[in-house]
Order: sequence, then structure tokens, then C-alpha cells
Amino acid sequence: MVGVGALVGLGVLLFVFVSRTSTPPVVNGEGLAAPHALVRPPPPPTYAYRAPPAGERVPFVVRLPLGSGLLFDVRTGAVLWGDQPDRVLPIASLTKMMTALVVVARSKPTDQVLITAAATHFTGSGIGLLPQGKRVPEMALLYGLLLPSGNDAAIALAQHVAGTRERFIALMNQRAHQLGLRCSHFNSVSGIVDQNNHSCARDLAILAHAMLRNHLVARIIGTRSAIVPFPIQGGKLYLYNNNPLLATGYPGTDGVKTGYTDAAGHCLVVTVRRGRHWLGAVLLHSADTGPQAENLLGAAFAKLGT
Repeated sequence: MVGVGALVGLGVLLFVFVSRTSTPPVVNGEGLAAPHALVRPPPPPTYAYRAPPAGERVPFVVRLPLGSGLLFDVRTGAVLWGDQPDRVLPIASLTKMMTALVVVARSKPTDQVLITAAATHFTGSGIGLLPQGKRVPEMALLYGLLLPSGNDAAIALAQHVAGTRERFIALMNQRAHQLGLRCSHFNSVSGIVDQNNHSCARDLAILAHAMLRNHLVARIIGTRSAIVPFPIQGGKLYLYNNNPLLATGYPGTDGVKTGYTDAAGHCLVVTVRRGRHWLGAVLLHSADTGPQAENLLGAAFAKLGT
């Protein structure tokens, strides 16, 4: 018979052996324990890459004049309809979806952002009232980024977070890898550059989901118009959302983003809640995003009985 003292001694030896031979866990950037030696790429995403259960399918066929499209369930990511959803295309200002995600992850909404000369010398859409050499509230710039799609706001926020646009773009592509995006690459903080700045409908659905999960971003993108404090005469900046479904008051619309360049055409990612259903649509190189989105979503909600 083994004595109690011997068992205790054996237990201590086993504890020491395991403690010395086991790899201690490290903590990653999201506060999760992970082994030192196990550095793996992110798993393939299932969101926007799978069909819905049989009871949730939307049995209808829609033909729209566009380059690519997707209809998806916002909560589950199940794909309800698609038209070349993996086609890689330029995405114009839908790029700002990723810009916003990187900004809110690496700064504070209470930050004051210095407006540099680069932010006032922009092309394309912009707020147009950024005071060079002054600091403005980050929240005002986030609204300016996501409602009127300000390229000047994108530049200012990128410089604030990363110092240069090049370093910020590297952070955008790093975040794309972390999200498991399969066809996305960024070469612009605003989307004004089309070359090597692209994505696909499935990846954009994943980005939309990530934005809606962030309470701050979700509140901004669901806003039809906003009045924000700003260091200009009158002390207020009036901003309006470019989202055509928000502009027309399409019931249940709560996001997300528009985009346009000559190469990308008209682009839209939009989400709408009706009853227990929450649907999202991605339209790339669309002939007319507003009516197309309304027709697609209307047909889906009708089939779902909403």
C-alpha cells in the first residue's frame, strides 16, 4: 500500500513536471489566451458563405442590372440570394466601412483630431469645412466619414490613428485578414483610388455585420442626419446621410454605406429590419441602387411574410 505522504510527494512532482514542460499561455490583442507556438491563420468565414436552413430559404429569382449582388440574413449570415457574389470589383467609398472599423478600434471617440494640409487637399466627396491646423472632435469626423462620405474626414482620421495613410492602409489589410475576408484588398483610406482597392459582395456583408456589432458605428450609420459640434462659425456642422433608403424613409433601414467612382459604378450596402427579420443587401456596379435595393428587399420580406 502506498502511504499518503508518498502520494502527496508524487502529486507535487507531477505538478512541477507539467508546469515546467507546458507552454505558458500568452494573451492576444483581444484579451484571449493563446499558446505561444500556435499561430494559425483565421478560419474560413461562414458568415455570408453558406445557404440558409430549408425553412428559411427565400425561393425566388431576381434579375437586376448590376455587377454583383447579395441578399443575406444579418443575424446568421445565411445567403438568401446572390448574383456573382464572389466577383472581385472596385468598391469606391464602401472602403470607408473598413476605415471606420480600424478608427474605432484604435482611438477614442473623445479624441481631438488635428487637421493637416493633406486633409484639406482632397479629391471627390468631402465635408469641405475642415479647419487646417485646428483640432476637431473625432465623433464629428466619424459622422462626416459615414454620412456624406467625406474623403477629407478619412484622411484626417487615418493620419490621427496611424500617422500616415500608408501605415493606416496596412492596418486596414491586417484587419481584413483577421476577419477572414477572401477577396478584399485596400489601397486607399477613402476609396477614391480604384487600383488594387477591391472587395466582393460576400466580404462586404461580413464588414457590414462587423459594423453593426459596434454600437457606436451602428448608431452613426443608422442616422439620417446629424448636427455635430464643430469649430466653425455657428459652432455646428449639419450632415446628411447619402444612403438612398434612409433618405427616402424606407421602413426599417438602419445602415450601412454608399459608394461611387467611375470604375466602381454606384454601390450600396444596406440593412433593414422588419418584425423578426433583419436583412442586408449588397449591390455593386448597380444601375440604380435605391430602387434595386427596395425591390430586392421588398420581394424578400414578402416571401418571408413580413
